[in-house]
Amino acid sequence: MVQDDRPPAVGVGAFSLTRGATWLPALAVLALIVGGAVRWNDPGNVWAWRTWMVVLIITGLPVVVRTVRGLLRGHFAADVAASLSIVGATALGQPVAGLVIVLMQTGGEWLERYAEGRASNAVRALEEAAPRTAHREKGEGQFEDIAASEIVAGDRLLVRPGEMLPADGVVESGRSHLDVSRLTGEAPPDLVQAGSDVRSGAVNLEGAIIVRATRPASESLYARIVELVRTAQSEKSPIQRMADRYAVWFTPATLLVCTVAWFLTQDPLRVLAVLVVATPCPLLLATPVAIIGGINRAARHQVIVRNGGALERLASVDTAVFDKTGTLTVGRPEVVAVDALNDWNADDVLRYAASVELGSGHHLARSTVDAAVHRGIKPPTPKDVEDAPGMGVRGTVEGRDVAVGAAAWLASIFPAQADAIAAARGAGLRGIVAVDGQVAGAIEYADRAREGLHSFFSQLHHLGLKRLVLLSGDHQANVEGIARAVGIDDARGDLLPQEKVEAVRELMQQGRRVVMVGDGTNDAPALSAATAGIALAAHGGGIAAEAADAVILCDDITRVADAVRIGRRSVAIARQSIIVGLGLSGLAMVFATLGYFSPTTGAMLQEAIDVAVILNAVRASAE
Repeated sequence: MVQDDRPPAVGVGAFSLTRGATWLPALAVLALIVGGAVRWNDPGNVWAWRTWMVVLIITGLPVVVRTVRGLLRGHFAADVAASLSIVGATALGQPVAGLVIVLMQTGGEWLERYAEGRASNAVRALEEAAPRTAHREKGEGQFEDIAASEIVAGDRLLVRPGEMLPADGVVESGRSHLDVSRLTGEAPPDLVQAGSDVRSGAVNLEGAIIVRATRPASESLYARIVELVRTAQSEKSPIQRMADRYAVWFTPATLLVCTVAWFLTQDPLRVLAVLVVATPCPLLLATPVAIIGGINRAARHQVIVRNGGALERLASVDTAVFDKTGTLTVGRPEVVAVDALNDWNADDVLRYAASVELGSGHHLARSTVDAAVHRGIKPPTPKDVEDAPGMGVRGTVEGRDVAVGAAAWLASIFPAQADAIAAARGAGLRGIVAVDGQVAGAIEYADRAREGLHSFFSQLHHLGLKRLVLLSGDHQANVEGIARAVGIDDARGDLLPQEKVEAVRELMQQGRRVVMVGDGTNDAPALSAATAGIALAAHGGGIAAEAADAVILCDDITRVADAVRIGRRSVAIARQSIIVGLGLSGLAMVFATLGYFSPTTGAMLQEAIDVAVILNAVRASAE
């Protein structure tokens, strides 16, 4: 639950007097229009003036009451100048100036609320698209509709064409293409069939498929994404607090200028004009609009930034630290070679291996099946499958005895083949394939580096992140190999989670502002310790995501550069809004002190300043 430290609302229902209440600026506008029309036809009509005064009291009172409550709570900011202007306009019989201030204050607050709603559209769309129902098997060929929240591991679910998968699982039967763009950002659909891993949030495009859930719906990938979106907050960020700090000193400065104007002129209208143009709404309104706009833009790039403070921290980083597995690599061993032996060919070796591993939950088995699918090989349905957890799997395929697994396990099953198995083992990560008790081949696996990393690192260098570091718990030799392949000079392996934290803190003690990028649970401490942490959620690192300042929803590490770029642009626009708002208000105060315009004209001028600065801040949400 996001804590709201704003003063409480005055009133109830549609006529709430809280910030952003729609009827306050609407009534002020109506009074100005109606009264202006009456005065246009009858300049001396006293009822127009009286109407303005009544409406000023009605609409200005909530602003003044809220300001007083804020002062009692220790909130001293720009509302003070606005309230003094409203009180002064009422006391001096300047209702038009007062109504314009009310419109400026309440209308600007409404614009802020509107911008918040506009900025949340992208993340709200993700939440609303979450699957709500599922078709669970209750008997042979019979399915019942249940709430997606009721899904548990082991449930057999029917997913029809056009429906979103409600839970993570494995396809048991059927063949289709899935639209996974919401999860990965990639447009081409994925082909899935028996044995394929599928994730919640993907949309079934073609034929019906039966999926066995591997975890409850509440623990699925899309559920984690929705929860991250739900907890993404628009709370006050450091840069917004900086805007408040500007307002705190700007308001006393305004009162000082008012005092000078009074001593020089003894004219209360001139003092009121200074108050009117000094209301620094751009500080409190344009800044959050820019920050929220940046969060909105990041969400459109599938990057969920937790709050404005996180966005500002992302904007400040100059060093990037990466985990290896799942971050700079694809995160799962893939089939890189199929060695066929004893007159077998590679496709047949892969076909038999994928067939017997169709129902296995081991990650190497999943990679084997995926490799067969990508090669256009359709594995036949196996029979009498026996799974030896952590060792291998054995079954009957087309009447032949097929075993796939670790060399030591196969040697224990077929001792006569021990020498052949040892010869096929090789130096890398390999699974041995035996058919009818004879070695048919070996499948080699490796976790390869992601594609496009050199271009990605060039983007980071262009953004000013000159120092790139690789931290991993993997063996130093493997870490150095990946580092050489992707172009990172500083690579450290054999690290425990706490040692990653120490490495990050060491960089920060050197004066560097570090962004840590990771995806696993062991990365969570380093993500929290860094200036800013970014988690890749596509691999399901829930704890890492909770510890991060930003979460990338798709399996695309280049979104890290997008996050930094968007953060820097948004913060620059926010700071620009502060400088422009203060500069224009200060200049207007000088002209007001010299008597160049009346309170009413000054109010109109300040309204124009507010609109200009807020429209400038809205640029943060533009592509």
